[in-house]
Amino acid sequence: MVPVHIGILTVSDRASQGTYQDRSGPAIRDWLKLALKVPWLEHYRLIPDEQGLIEHALKELCDQQDCCLVVTTGGTGPALRDVTPEATEAVCSKMLPGFGELMRQVSLKSVPTAILSRQTAGVRGRSLIINLPGKPAAIAECLQAVFPAVPYCIDLIQGARLETDADFVKAFRPR
Repeated sequence: MVPVHIGILTVSDRASQGTYQDRSGPAIRDWLKLALKVPWLEHYRLIPDEQGLIEHALKELCDQQDCCLVVTTGGTGPALRDVTPEATEAVCSKMLPGFGELMRQVSLKSVPTAILSRQTAGVRGRSLIINLPGKPAAIAECLQAVFPAVPYCIDLIQGARLETDADFVKAFRPR
């Protein structure tokens, strides 16, 4: 079976400079290892909070690496250098605001500052891009909430077929 290509993009000035270790990208990887039942190949990138670099990385992961799913972490807050949602909107043909709405709703149960988050999702060609927050616990919480819709969304845009471990997260596909 040919592996599915998945992009993991960490957006962080400090982690990209080596000031601290990226824990968010590995948290996405670990979660996906538990969730997916199909073989998959990871395309990992760690870049600073620069809109042009984020746009370039998203385009490369979608267009050259043929990732059906690109999951970003970081750069979704209100800080001046947080520009991941803007970069995502710039490269997508369709935005899917329901992803961000659900992630904020779930996160608000844990932390009142979730209202400041600007997570979003969008489609570029046959790729789904999802912006997640930067904290590993929030990453797991948000992925658990939105992932039931991810495989069907990727089906609709004619991306690679994702199968999940239903004991961990059950994908929804209408009959």
